[in-house]
Amino acid sequence: MEYTTVIGLEVHVQLLTKSKLFCGCENLFNPDNPNVQTCPVCLGLPGALPVMNREAFRLSLKTSLALNLQIAQSSKWDRKQYYYPDLPKAYQISQYDLPYSSEGCVEITVPSTGKTRRVGLFRAHLEEDAGKNIHDESGRGGDSQVDLNRCGTPLLEIVSKPDIRSAEEARVFLEELRLLLWYIEVSDCNMQEGSLRCDANVNLHVQHNGETVATPIVEIKNLNSFRGVEAALEYEIRQQAKKFEADPEGYRIGKVPKATHGWNADRGVTFEQRGKEEAADYRYFPDPDLCPVTVSDDEIAEIRATLCEFPASRRHRYVSKLGLSDDVAGVIIDQGRRYADYFEAVASECGDGKQAANWMTQDVQRELNERKVEITEFSIPAAVLGTLLKQIVAGEITVKSGREVFIVLLTEGDDGSELETSRVNEIIAEKGLKVEQDTGKIESIIDTVVTRNEKAAEDVRAGKLQAVGPLIGQVMRELKGADASAVRQMIIDRLTK
Repeated sequence: MEYTTVIGLEVHVQLLTKSKLFCGCENLFNPDNPNVQTCPVCLGLPGALPVMNREAFRLSLKTSLALNLQIAQSSKWDRKQYYYPDLPKAYQISQYDLPYSSEGCVEITVPSTGKTRRVGLFRAHLEEDAGKNIHDESGRGGDSQVDLNRCGTPLLEIVSKPDIRSAEEARVFLEELRLLLWYIEVSDCNMQEGSLRCDANVNLHVQHNGETVATPIVEIKNLNSFRGVEAALEYEIRQQAKKFEADPEGYRIGKVPKATHGWNADRGVTFEQRGKEEAADYRYFPDPDLCPVTVSDDEIAEIRATLCEFPASRRHRYVSKLGLSDDVAGVIIDQGRRYADYFEAVASECGDGKQAANWMTQDVQRELNERKVEITEFSIPAAVLGTLLKQIVAGEITVKSGREVFIVLLTEGDDGSELETSRVNEIIAEKGLKVEQDTGKIESIIDTVVTRNEKAAEDVRAGKLQAVGPLIGQVMRELKGADASAVRQMIIDRLTK
């Protein structure tokens, strides 16, 4: 059966504001203390009136500019009406027919094909989040509970066009979107805490008897992990293909209603929840308590000026300008904006992007993992590490000696010392780690070592080059700052010529 997969995503992003969207309650993930971050406004009590959070709207504009969305200079608020236990007002303040932004795009590169694709965006609009229902999952029929702490949290909904053609593309789109939002610092995008979650709409366009038949759209709700999105879509695509093959006529659009499904990650299956609502079911109408929102060209320009370089642009620059591989550039970018900033400062100071990348992805990352800290808490400033690597790049010290200096800097930094770049040369001098440039002195020590190790010397002369290792070790003990590879070549030249 020949078919095309058609996927659109609705991504919900909680914004990094101190307070909620329409009231002064604290905007904080707080699962251990339910129902304490509430007030008459977010509980929908009679007479309580909403007031828009200016910072939430500013972060929304910032996001839309980063996503190449067109900003409407005037938009309004609407009430989306439905009843659910986690929505005490029985309506959600959202945006319907006049959102503040529309028509943007995100570029993705699909690993399995290596191709770059552009995924269109219908819109991004701002709305308030609902609370959270907590159900008994023991199977014993226990009570469900409601936590309203999340009610009224600023939520940005980003709606993609149905341009995604596989479950893999959906995952990559989400990963790229999360990275961008994290870089511009509008959300922490913590999927475990619900800061980033999505609904996925999927159906198939099947070639059947010379015509294209579209299967009904299934919306998979509340996916909160990249792997979950990919796995749920893969399962649903297989199910739709099977059902169509089993009954092509009965499965035509119009004969099978659109549906909303959940995702059971433990069983690896989707399950039907209810029929899918249409816009008319929500009975949208303009919110009478909130004024329309207007934004000027000057405000847009001011926010645009605060945007940083985006992850995709940085990734390309690291490869094309600094000579990093795609994989290494990706590892650095994926650690976040502050990590990438630190790397760039190190690379600029030492003058060698590859050397900086090697140390960042190996030595620095190992220490961060062991200490369980972020790069912003790392005890060695970027300028100090860059100065150390500059000595290695210039051939002033060896990589081995550099790691010895690195350990001293770490110890001193962890003890609270404020490290200066001058400390690097002080440690090198104290430990005598500077590379020995006097070839005459090196040759003299090699002669001494060869004389007292005749058996190893004869093995090297006979072509057994592995025997040179012990000789190198003895020379290196005499000369702390010697370059091991240079010493090896000098011993081989001395014994084979």
